[in-house]
Amino acid sequence: MSGSGGDGATTPSTATIAYLLREGSTQLAAVADNPRLEARLLLAHALGCTQNDLIRDPQQAADAAAYRSLLDRRARHEPIAHIVGRREFWSLGFEVSAATLIPRPDTETLVEDALDAFSGRPPPARILDLGTGTGCLLLALLHEYPAAFGVGVDLEPGAAALAHRNAQQLGLTGRACFVAGDWTNSLSGRFGLIVSNPPYIADGDIDSLMPEVRRYEPRRALAAGRDGGDAYRAIIPHLRDSLLPDGVAVLELGAGQADMVSSIARQSGFGVSLRLDLAGIPRAIRLLAASR
Repeated sequence: MSGSGGDGATTPSTATIAYLLREGSTQLAAVADNPRLEARLLLAHALGCTQNDLIRDPQQAADAAAYRSLLDRRARHEPIAHIVGRREFWSLGFEVSAATLIPRPDTETLVEDALDAFSGRPPPARILDLGTGTGCLLLALLHEYPAAFGVGVDLEPGAAALAHRNAQQLGLTGRACFVAGDWTNSLSGRFGLIVSNPPYIADGDIDSLMPEVRRYEPRRALAAGRDGGDAYRAIIPHLRDSLLPDGVAVLELGAGQADMVSSIARQSGFGVSLRLDLAGIPRAIRLLAASR
């Protein structure tokens, strides 16, 4: 960035921070719920500074070329997390890529439910995350359970590699490993806690998803057959083989799927409880051995 006078463009490729934020907000109004915030995030990323730096000196001039390139990408509905390469989850920072789903606030409901499941009793020593993606679920839980060891499994090798990098960045590589595999098929041993955010969108609903999702996030991590239940039917009947006798499994639910997944779980010998997300939607299902 370099010094400048008035508010507005001083050359075709240079403008003040205040001007660029207004420009970005206008351009993103059609694609963003909070265009001002997204414009600020993109400008800070383009300039290699913090959002606070932008606020401190809004009349300072900046090279606009890189920023405008990022705005064009976001205007085409590319997720902002892909553009900046990171997303926060459970107050931790995670690298993201096109190989995985972007971590979402709703998924934090699983972390909350898992923590509640072990309230008043010893925490799990071993945690398994099926369909680990960025590793956000497993690494958030390892952050909360400092004595635990975790295994993350994902069918996509690129996702497993990304999760490993996130573990490195969070200082958790000594307590986590990530493998490419098909659910529990490649594993032996038992775990005190199993978590999963599996695919749960019905195939016929994919085209109706918002463009940020259907164009940019991996279909394999979204689509789950005619009714969205294929992954649950693949995972739940085999959980007993991977859970300790007093273990707990917590799975994410799609909207309207609580009854279907509860039925699958009960048929597999589990008792179930549901946890609502902040919108009041059943978002997590906790599975316990029915005899408990």
